[in-house]
Amino acid sequence: MLNYRRKVFALAAAAACALAVPALAQEVKLPSTLTLTAYDTGSSGFNIAVAVGKAFKDKHGTDVRVLPAGNDVARLAPLKGGRAQASMMGVGVYFAQEGVLEFGVKEWGPQPLRLILASTDCNAVSVGVAKDTGVKEVKDLRGKRVGMVVGSPALNQNALAVLAFAGLTKNDVKLVEFSSYGAMWKGVLNNEVDAAISSTISGQAKEVEASPRGLMYPPAPASDKAGWARINKISPYYAPHKATCGPGISAQNPVELPNYPYPIFMVYASQPESLVYSLAKSMIVNYDLYKDGAPGAAGLELKRQILSWALPYHEGAVKAFKESGVWNAEHEAHNQGLIKRQDTLAAAWNAFLKANPPEDNEAFRKGWMAARAAALKTAKLDVIFE
Repeated sequence: MLNYRRKVFALAAAAACALAVPALAQEVKLPSTLTLTAYDTGSSGFNIAVAVGKAFKDKHGTDVRVLPAGNDVARLAPLKGGRAQASMMGVGVYFAQEGVLEFGVKEWGPQPLRLILASTDCNAVSVGVAKDTGVKEVKDLRGKRVGMVVGSPALNQNALAVLAFAGLTKNDVKLVEFSSYGAMWKGVLNNEVDAAISSTISGQAKEVEASPRGLMYPPAPASDKAGWARINKISPYYAPHKATCGPGISAQNPVELPNYPYPIFMVYASQPESLVYSLAKSMIVNYDLYKDGAPGAAGLELKRQILSWALPYHEGAVKAFKESGVWNAEHEAHNQGLIKRQDTLAAAWNAFLKANPPEDNEAFRKGWMAARAAALKTAKLDVIFE
């Protein structure tokens, strides 16, 4: 179904342009108010959401409210409950789709999520390390304090994947837990922890870079095949990326780091096609209004979209892509395959709930993971998590 490691950063849009036939455009209509969720205030995801919101306000008169939230459950809950329409998420969308980690519980299960647009820019999402630790390579993190966010296994999974590049596990470092992403980075600033996961252009990373501690991102060269095999065993959505912006990083001094699109502008599948079309179309057409509004916003450009990633696009976004002439039959087949995966997971979840699952949380989780794996294998789809 998916070959994540090969496709995750294959920009298929350019090749598709000659094949796709633009569709007829429809009028962009945004509501008078719109509520989005994002990472904590100061994060690149939050800042980009504000920049896009300003463009919606300037162009369409839409008042956009951005709700900061410290973990993936808190970011998705307002969407699930109908209190927000969209979110600037991280890779937690993947775990939510799969119904694993914090979403493998009775209150959640696999979620029918859809992409609108996602940012792939000069930045990367990896582990930043305080310079005063003397760390130069990932292997040097042995024995160091590494931040974890309670209730945000997606972030924690990414940090562990980066450690795995050097063959390190959580037992080789000192894990320090924090209540939120923002609190974790305050911990780096205050010398309570040495390393933490972030975008290289987040406000928190910049704050630590400017502090007496300083900040750097240890490289994960694509040439280290064994290291990358260890990363992808934990985080299959990660791929090598040559970052050109961030602490100590520039076009003249690039650093190869793990990366995935961030932020990921997404909605639930149930959102109306007309709304999602208008969001996508407005962002495509009015790119110049927000591209310089926040670091990383330029990565939302149409030509930088990864049209065959790990989450399906909403039909409204697909319509906007077709109008732009970048959506082809290969993209459609990939998208339908991802929707099939979500449908398989949803059916497995419903069947599991009807079978009187255990009340104990850990027994419930183990039972669901076994049922999930069996359903995916029966459908001849990759299990990924077992």
